[in-house]
Amino acid sequence: MNNLWENTSKEKENFSEDPESITTDLLIIGGGFTGCSAALEAAKQGAKAVLLECETIGFGGSGRNVGLVNAGLWLPPKKIISILGEEQGRTLISALASAPDLVFSIIEENQIKCDPERNGTLHCAHSEKGMEYLSERFDQGKIFEEPLTLINKTETDNKLGSSKFFGSLHDPRAGTIHPLAYCRGLARKAKELGVKIYEKSRVSHFRKQNGIWKTYVRGIEIKSKYLLLAMNAYQDLDKPYNTGKFSTVYYSQFATRPLNSNEMSTILPGKEGCWDTATIMSSFRVDDAGRLIIGTMGNTDGLGQYVHLNWAKRKLKDLFPFLPDVEFDYQWSGKIAMTKDHIPKIVNFEENALSCFGYSGRGIAPGTLFGKACASALLSQNLSVLPVSAVRQYKEAFTREKSTFYEMVAVANNSLKSFKM
Repeated sequence: MNNLWENTSKEKENFSEDPESITTDLLIIGGGFTGCSAALEAAKQGAKAVLLECETIGFGGSGRNVGLVNAGLWLPPKKIISILGEEQGRTLISALASAPDLVFSIIEENQIKCDPERNGTLHCAHSEKGMEYLSERFDQGKIFEEPLTLINKTETDNKLGSSKFFGSLHDPRAGTIHPLAYCRGLARKAKELGVKIYEKSRVSHFRKQNGIWKTYVRGIEIKSKYLLLAMNAYQDLDKPYNTGKFSTVYYSQFATRPLNSNEMSTILPGKEGCWDTATIMSSFRVDDAGRLIIGTMGNTDGLGQYVHLNWAKRKLKDLFPFLPDVEFDYQWSGKIAMTKDHIPKIVNFEENALSCFGYSGRGIAPGTLFGKACASALLSQNLSVLPVSAVRQYKEAFTREKSTFYEMVAVANNSLKSFKM
C-alpha cells in the first residue's frame, strides 16, 4: 500500500518510542484526530497529559482519510433528532455545525502545515433520485439555518469539470486539508505545550486501583487520574473494551500524478471536496499539488484489491473523459468505525474514563470536537459539556459479520460498475 499522505506530509515531528514510568492527569490511548485533539486541549488547560500510540501518529483512519472537513454527520438533521430526541439532537447538530470552524481555527492558530482550502464541499447527485434527496436535504438545512446552496446541473458541471451529475449541494462551512499533516500538527503542538507523546507504544492492559488508572506498555506502568480511549476503528485492546461496539468499513483511495495546468484547467477550479449520493459512495478531490484523488468503499489490501483498482481507473475516465490515460501513483485504504445508527458514541465505562468512537466516515471535524470535549469533560469532571450524552455501555450484535458483508457488497458493486462504465 502506497499512501499519498504519508509521502507528502509537511508536518514531520519526531516522537519518542520509550515511555517512562510516570504519573499524569490524563492518559490518552490513540494518536488520531480524537486523541491528538484531546491532548492539545489538556495542555491548553494546564493539565499533564500522556498520549500512547501503538504505531505512529495518524497511522489509523486519521492518516488514511479523504481530507474533507465537513459540518454535521452523514445523517440529515431530522434523522438525528429522530434518533436522539429534540434536545440532544439539536445540541449535537449545533456542535457539529461549528466543528469546521474549530478545525480551521486550530490550523491557523497553530500554523499547522496541512494545505487547508476552505471553499466548501459539493454533495453531488448521481441520479434524479439523488437530486431529490439533495433537495430534501436543502429544505431541512433551511430549518436549521444551514448556509447551503442547491446547485443545478449546468453550474455543477462547471464547478466539477464533469457532466456526470444531476446537480449538487454546496456547503461553504466545509473544506479540505491534508489529513495526516493535520493530525501530526495537532500532536506537534501538544508536544510543544508539554504533552508526552509516545509512538510504537502498544498498551498491553490497564486497570483501576484505589481510584488511579494504571496503564502498562512493555511492563512500564503509567499512572493517571483520567483515561481516554481514542482508537476509533483501530481499537486493539482486549475484551471488554474492544468487542462488539461497531462494524468496520474499508474505504479505498487512488491518487494520480500531479496534473499539468492544461489538464487541470476545468477540473474543480474551486478545489471543493466532492462525494456523491450513491449507496456505495464515491468521492473525488484534488490535493495541493494538483493530484486527482478518487475514493470508494473497499479494501485495497483485501481480496478485492484489483476490483477496486479497476473501478478507480474506469471511474476516472468516466468522470473526466478528456484526460489522457493517467495511472495512479498511490493507492491506500483505511477503516471506518460504523455504528448501527451512524451516531458517534461516548462511553463512560468507569468513573473518570471515557471511550469515544463511531464517526461513520466523518472523522476530521467530529473527531477534533469530540476529543476536545472529552478532555474538558474528564478534567472538569463535568460530562454535561459533551456533544452527546455519555452512556455506561454500548454494544452491537453481529459486528464482525456486518463488516464482512460490507466488503462483499463493495467488491460486488465495484465489479458491476467497472463492467458497466
